[in-house]
Amino acid sequence: MKIWKFLPVIFLLTAPFCRLSAQPILAAQDPSISEMIKEISAGNIKSTVEKLVSFRTRHTLSPSVKQNEGLRAAQEWVKSEFEKYAKDSGGRFETGFDTFFVEPDGRRIPRRTELRNVMATLKGTDSRDTRVLIVSAHLDSRAGAALDSTSFAPGANDDASGVALTLELARIMSKRKFPCTIIFTAVSGEEQGLYGSTFLAKKAKNLNWNVTAMFNNDMVGNSFSDGTTLRDNTRVRVFSEGDPAFETEEMAKFRKYSGGENDSRSRQLARYIKETGEKYVDQIEVKLIYRKDRYLRGGDHTPFNNEGFTAVRFTEMNENYNHQHQDPRIENGVQYGDLPEFVDYDYAAKITGLNLAALASLALAPASPEKVVIDLKELSNFSKLEWTEPNDVRKPAGYNILIRETDQPLWQKKIFVTGTKAVIPYSKDNYFFAVESVDSSGHESLPVVPMPNN
Repeated sequence: MKIWKFLPVIFLLTAPFCRLSAQPILAAQDPSISEMIKEISAGNIKSTVEKLVSFRTRHTLSPSVKQNEGLRAAQEWVKSEFEKYAKDSGGRFETGFDTFFVEPDGRRIPRRTELRNVMATLKGTDSRDTRVLIVSAHLDSRAGAALDSTSFAPGANDDASGVALTLELARIMSKRKFPCTIIFTAVSGEEQGLYGSTFLAKKAKNLNWNVTAMFNNDMVGNSFSDGTTLRDNTRVRVFSEGDPAFETEEMAKFRKYSGGENDSRSRQLARYIKETGEKYVDQIEVKLIYRKDRYLRGGDHTPFNNEGFTAVRFTEMNENYNHQHQDPRIENGVQYGDLPEFVDYDYAAKITGLNLAALASLALAPASPEKVVIDLKELSNFSKLEWTEPNDVRKPAGYNILIRETDQPLWQKKIFVTGTKAVIPYSKDNYFFAVESVDSSGHESLPVVPMPNN
């Protein structure tokens, strides 16, 4: 169901708790974001994928003795690409390696191994804005056997497509200014056990980074499924956790009491991506998959969820297992292997646009409202919401109250208010609510679901 926007509806509200805007904020496109999306190049994405495939293998344990082969060589090249973008950033874009060691795990790490994440940080223009946005993909690849570190493992779609997307975002966004910090990273060790993302998530936790959102892009270039032979370059899956992996006893109690299993922060981010991305990018639909990841599988967003951060995963709509974790070969007339000729680069470009629209919108928006509560003291067919301004020097122009029926997956209504209290004629028994900050240009923060105030 689409969000109902901009209808001239009069809502009964009780003064002095709330003042409605005479004209609801229009969800018009921000010209600066539209311009960035126009700069996305499917050709650039293709060139990056082909270059990464040329390293022959990017296995986590691949030897580093040859200059143009293996993971370390690929990492050096990605870093050099980030360094090119830094030249047009006015000194705000910094890149380097985040190095760490992994001990033998008895499974896919047979010896103590040095790993590196390639990191590029676009510093925010407002030193008082502590928010951090992270967009990530994994640089390592693998062949059929998980420990085969020498065979040709092109990894064109899994996950050179995600790395190419990340580089394209960095190329375009590094030339612009955003108030908060955006980190672009190509992590390692994903195929061996999410080691690079686990290291980064723990680092973010230990250093108290204010990570507002983490976008994991893993396999975003295939539009043809094996077996079912479905062709679909008009939909992409966004996975988000329901019950938070990092959940306090109080959070769990309220979730069970209110029926809020579908309202985690990561799920709010997924809804935000759908609404914002589809507003800017044509011929693509974001399918919200209400699971942490594929069935009994995981990705680089998972360690961030485990540390209590808001994180989601972008993945193509239909996977092709002939081209995933396969040794390149022809068998019974079928070409196996994750080769660049099987990547749909126009499709990957559209998914890049979805990422950019949501990242830029979040970066330009004010911070989310704080201490959002719903009053449970009175039995009433009205609902009373209250919150405080975000601790942000850029004060919101107002707030949207989001409303949906309990059986609906997406927000259905928005009411714009300028105060920090509202009484709305919707029973808390029949609807879910959230509140988001809005600036004068219409940029919206992530929504916050109210906690009980009883």
